[in-house]
Amino acid sequence: MGLFQKSMDLPTADTALPGRAEQMPVPQEHFVNGHPLLAPFPDNMQLAVFGMGCFWGAERRFWERDGVYSTAAGYTAGITPNPSYEEVCSGHTGHNEVVLVVYNPAEVSYEALLALFWESHNPTEGMRQGNDMGTQYRSGIYTYDEDQLEQAKASEIVFQEKLKTSGFGSITTEIKPIEDFYYAEHYHQQYLAKVPNGYCGLGGTGVCYA
Repeated sequence: MGLFQKSMDLPTADTALPGRAEQMPVPQEHFVNGHPLLAPFPDNMQLAVFGMGCFWGAERRFWERDGVYSTAAGYTAGITPNPSYEEVCSGHTGHNEVVLVVYNPAEVSYEALLALFWESHNPTEGMRQGNDMGTQYRSGIYTYDEDQLEQAKASEIVFQEKLKTSGFGSITTEIKPIEDFYYAEHYHQQYLAKVPNGYCGLGGTGVCYA
């Protein structure tokens, strides 16, 4: 299958694209707030990663949240090292479009970020988000430690009950420890700040977490 023949199934290690050793070059500073886009970050900051469909709108939701120090668009939960956007969109890398969130836990809790995650998209749609179809649009929470993993799983139980009460189906969100985060191309970073009228397909269910 060619690179641009889209797959709706996750690849295996044998079928994934080979990728490359070179990392994606990205700006040093966040376009909106001027904070670093790349580590090292201040010692009091913590990291979180969420997949909510197209990362353009998802990233904006988080950079607008008080207590968030920096954000970046990127890829995770795949096989291909340092994938390009075109490769990720082909479905042959296994990656999800995600947002790296650098936050100050003294100002915003991980649970508050989880609430924003659940309320900002539809986590019941499988390999899609609205009209965006593909494995890279799946809902996902990728955790950095056991505490985040436990909180994420507990929040899923809470929100599933809320969704059920409102007539929605089962959550399909992928929840697992993060392995690698690869930065997306420079033009994806803070895209909707650079192109205010750009495409954003992000939409929630209208169900509140709390």
